[in-house]
Amino acid sequence: MRQGRAGDRVWAGHDEEAAFLAGYDITAWPRPSLTVDVAILTIVEDAVHVLLVRRTKPPAKGRWALPGGFVGTDESLSAAVERVLERETGLRDVFTAQLASFGEVDRDPRGRIVTIAHYALVPAERIVDTVGAREGCTLGRIVPIARAAGPSLGIDGPAGETALAFDHDDIVAAAVERVRGRLWYAPVAFELVPDEFTLLDLQRAYEAILGRALDKNAFRRRILASGLVSPLGRRREGLRARPAELFAFTGESGGE
Repeated sequence: MRQGRAGDRVWAGHDEEAAFLAGYDITAWPRPSLTVDVAILTIVEDAVHVLLVRRTKPPAKGRWALPGGFVGTDESLSAAVERVLERETGLRDVFTAQLASFGEVDRDPRGRIVTIAHYALVPAERIVDTVGAREGCTLGRIVPIARAAGPSLGIDGPAGETALAFDHDDIVAAAVERVRGRLWYAPVAFELVPDEFTLLDLQRAYEAILGRALDKNAFRRRILASGLVSPLGRRREGLRARPAELFAFTGESGGE
């Protein structure tokens, strides 16, 4: 080690490294393009749905797809996700998390394009408002389907089961599995209910993600013992049944 001009310690190979980088040609190697795609999940009528956008340009013009776009050379992945969500759906300030990379050589007919997939969890009322206000957006209900490779997920879209553009079906399936796998040890389900919710609201979110019913009493005991919720001292009025007690989430975000 030696002292640099500013007094910082500099490792022995610093000058060699600086010379190498000064003359390095980054275009010498063919490079894939990089995109982000976002599976925006919500729960409508006790079923998990994904927000889809209709492609207006080739390739796959006219088909439903996940919101996505190319990442700029001076743009972080998170900034690209925020930009894509606002541009294609109008959504801002929503929970997002990185899911996985999808890089099959032939996944995009335009060439070698790798996508860093993300998932977002958004309460239904925000999604419904978005779909109603923007042309070219729809909700696809996620349903189990049988395929040659085994049980998987399909999208029940406006015209029945919908095969999404590119490999977006695989991204949606991976997103659902990720949320399902995190459900009991990270509070991801709270991202899918309003700020003020009943325990039944929360149970229905869990059931929609898991795809099965849960025992009501056991669920209530587990949630109340978790310390993740606190009663607000109010009840939801205007229901035919007995007004239900309202709760708020008191823990930390379900992010990774």
